[in-house]
Amino acid sequence: MVKDSSELIEIFANNLVELRRRKGFSQEELALLAGTDRTYVSSCERKLRNPSLKVIERLSAALEIDAH
Repeated sequence: MVKDSSELIEIFANNLVELRRRKGFSQEELALLAGTDRTYVSSCERKLRNPSLKVIERLSAALEIDAH
């Protein structure tokens, strides 16, 4: 079953928060590693952004996880 975009954004946001916390990163530390701004990470975690695949890939690399 295909999920709608709001469901995918929610799943992504929840996973992002959980994975960031597991790594012990602040939003600012993750943003720095991913080459983005802390406010962008915050917006993703609060489900206010629909990040591009490029950003998802950079966040995944910073978290040392597979984006696939």
